[in-house]
Amino acid sequence: MQIVHVIRHGRPASTWGGADDDPGLDEVGAAQAKSVADSILALPVEQRPTRVVSSPLRRCRETAEPLALALGVQVEIDPRVGEIPTPAALSAEERPGWLRGAFAGRWDEIKGDLDYTAWIHSVAAALREYGGAAVFSHFVALNGAVSVATGHPEVMAFRPDHCSRTVFAIEGERLILVEKGREAQSQVL
Repeated sequence: MQIVHVIRHGRPASTWGGADDDPGLDEVGAAQAKSVADSILALPVEQRPTRVVSSPLRRCRETAEPLALALGVQVEIDPRVGEIPTPAALSAEERPGWLRGAFAGRWDEIKGDLDYTAWIHSVAAALREYGGAAVFSHFVALNGAVSVATGHPEVMAFRPDHCSRTVFAIEGERLILVEKGREAQSQVL
């Protein structure tokens, strides 16, 4: 059985609707990225990841860099572990309200341009390909993976904090939740 570590990105320099559509990390986020890399490197050798995978978004890539550097590997970019696709008709100002509505329901109830139940299954399929890796992703994608692993249809499975590490086991075509990461104490939205 292989393990995949999924880490939510560190605290970004700006949030939804800010001037930057793809913000990097702020100083706290950079420190969080170093801290999570150190905690992963402190694992027994047989439990440490050998690959580092990231969402294409800058906050995830920057969070992944300290671990990749310490392991001596390149960060592999995979859009399948990226942010939830927002309906094309929504403006940046409308996105937070759309997400709040999505968080209150189930995956099959989300209104948008695609089948969000299929989207979370594609996130889980990507994670199953990355046994032995650390994957740096996002709040919503991580909730989707937990939903697939547990079989619960609710969007809000938990509130992963910045740089929290959630561990999954991979058994054939199954993604099994081993341990949820640390949860945020404050609201994400």
